[in-house]
Amino acid sequence: MKPKINDVAKAAGVSPTTVSRVLNNRGYISKETRENVYRAMKEVNYYPNELARSLYNKRTNLIGLVVPTTSNPFFGELTFHIENICTSLGYKVLLCNSLNRIDKEEKYSEMLLRNQVDGVIVGTHNRGILHYHKQNLPVVAIDHYLSETIPVVGSDNYSGGKMATELLIEKGCQYIVHLGGPRELETPANFRRKAYEDIMKKYGRLPITYEIPNTFDPQIQQKVIEKLFCEHPQLDGVFASDDLIAASVLAEANKRGKAIPNDLKVIGYDGTETGQTLLPQLTTIQQPIDLIAKTAIDILLKKVAEEFEELPHETRLAVKLLERKTT
Repeated sequence: MKPKINDVAKAAGVSPTTVSRVLNNRGYISKETRENVYRAMKEVNYYPNELARSLYNKRTNLIGLVVPTTSNPFFGELTFHIENICTSLGYKVLLCNSLNRIDKEEKYSEMLLRNQVDGVIVGTHNRGILHYHKQNLPVVAIDHYLSETIPVVGSDNYSGGKMATELLIEKGCQYIVHLGGPRELETPANFRRKAYEDIMKKYGRLPITYEIPNTFDPQIQQKVIEKLFCEHPQLDGVFASDDLIAASVLAEANKRGKAIPNDLKVIGYDGTETGQTLLPQLTTIQQPIDLIAKTAIDILLKKVAEEFEELPHETRLAVKLLERKTT
């Protein structure tokens, strides 16, 4: 038979009410009493009913996290930090890999609402966001504009794009191209492109951007990169909007016999631990992924707690240039 609160109370030498207060963190309980109750729980192998506790506290201590795919190093590292921080704060994370598919995003939003999550962190251009609004559910976005009322957390994309473009010009590149996602996506990452175009014009250069319709599709990415090399054989500098695209550019350059960095200089964006391990030679703009995760959680939990202080609509965190051997 499963142990009950009465069994814990008996083993701890306290009343069932005291055990309940310890479990739900209600009222003053001495440190000694708390330790006795937790010791007794281990002795009788008692596990609290999370559903009952959530009904009592009006919180589930569940956070939803929607990302395109954790196979992408940026979102994989972001997920790691969010889960790690949430665990330290007593929250569990329900992870949803949407693959940027509308049908999956809508199903996930329904699933998160059914599980009565306390809030949601969204790293996609989420079409199910209206469901959250209807339920008045706290939401924070990572590098995506979802609505005028939803806070956005990301890196300082404009500063990163500026650093990358200026470095390529400083290194003597005459024909620099930017590779990125589609402009129509409402994302702060577009400021990487804006910075590239501004700096190119400042130095009297013609900005050329190649858009990759789906940056998570390796085949589409490869076709665009092959087209770039064919149409611009004089290419000597590339600013890629993420490190995976930069890696594909390096691979294509190698196939075409271009020496890096003498013939072609390449800069990526993200600077994840995985990227630095697999491509230690890549010059990149490093995002503070751990700080992005922490900031998003801080803002979300303030919204969950209904702390009605004025929260920033957009938070842009400082990036760092990691200059390596590809420039």
